[in-house]
Amino acid sequence: MTETSADAVIRVAGVSFSYGAEPALERIDLTVAEREFLGIVGPNAGGKSTLLKLILGLLVPQAGRIEVLGRPPRQARRAIGYVPQYPGFARDFPISVEQVVLMGRLGTGPGFGGYRRADRLAARRALEEVEAEELAPRQITTLSGGQLQRVLLARALASEPRILILDEPTASVDQRLESDIFEHLRVLNERLTILLVSHDVAFISRYITRVACVNRTLVCHRTEAIDSPVIEALYGEPVRRVAHEHRL
Repeated sequence: MTETSADAVIRVAGVSFSYGAEPALERIDLTVAEREFLGIVGPNAGGKSTLLKLILGLLVPQAGRIEVLGRPPRQARRAIGYVPQYPGFARDFPISVEQVVLMGRLGTGPGFGGYRRADRLAARRALEEVEAEELAPRQITTLSGGQLQRVLLARALASEPRILILDEPTASVDQRLESDIFEHLRVLNERLTILLVSHDVAFISRYITRVACVNRTLVCHRTEAIDSPVIEALYGEPVRRVAHEHRL
């Protein structure tokens, strides 16, 4: 897949955004192809989260334009499943896993009368897909970090999206659970376009097709082109890179 692919689902052209006088992103160009698995990396405060918010339609570019599935981002929101770094609700809130996943169906129905049978079936399928169906009756207060991440992924999948966006989805889990989550993402990538923010360049290189390096500006690399000089130029200091070999 290339940046000029005709089947692009996301197009970012000449986009700039500032918080006050401080530029967060400058003249960003990015094209994401259908069923691509794009890793987004960069230093803290480099603009990664701002880029996600622009694609999600939560922010509006101050220059340039963004299209998601050929439409402005706000019009394409229902086609995007989003997994935030933090859950967005208090961990001690008295709510079940099934109710959390059903939140992913909000906005997909007529908007009144509660959840429909189709919503509950979609939530059940999403939990089954992440192998967490047995957690459905549990209170979220009882979940481990890894279980919660599976539930948040199921919530995003419940909306039956075409694009999945994840912001540091494995920041709070150990390496074994991180591998499990990425294996699930590998399978999902067979039908979904995936954008994923991560700090672990070496680990995600086993799964992604391209890397978008964001530090106010953006440069894309094929996975095999990411080497120590590229990483050091991005982060501004020496970073140790661990080589992985992965066989299907």
